[in-house]
Amino acid sequence: MPVIREMKKEDFDSIEGLYAELEEDAVLYQPEHFVFSKKGERSKQLEQIMQSENQIMLVAEDENYEGAIGFAHVIFARAKDFSCLKPQSNIYLQDLVVTKKLRSRGTGTQLLNAAKEYGRKKGADFFRTQVFPQNKDGLRFYERNGFSIKMFTIECPF
Repeated sequence: MPVIREMKKEDFDSIEGLYAELEEDAVLYQPEHFVFSKKGERSKQLEQIMQSENQIMLVAEDENYEGAIGFAHVIFARAKDFSCLKPQSNIYLQDLVVTKKLRSRGTGTQLLNAAKEYGRKKGADFFRTQVFPQNKDGLRFYERNGFSIKMFTIECPF
């Protein structure tokens, strides 16, 4: 059974590999918005996450495998100060990935549950994320874990 913990600097290389898997889907689903990162580019971003008070990178590790087998990047945010918005805060799941060879074993759900606990500790009112509309497996995963569609994002190219 995987263990979920906060990211350490020693995780950077395996997280880079997991981001490569995540980027495959992003580039496939929306090549107009996503490109593959160059190896090593994420290290500066991972450092920033580690030093932030409003972000966390949760890592899944398993004693049977070397390095991280999955991660969840979570951001804590407050609503903008507009008269029509309730003064709420949320956690936003920026990225979640479990290595392809180890999916469907409950690791993603463990990462989501750890993210929810982070949100509770921060006093968040709700949990939000986005999923590509083509990612039917991802959408089913989130729905099984209590998420529901609240809004659609639409866009128009120029």
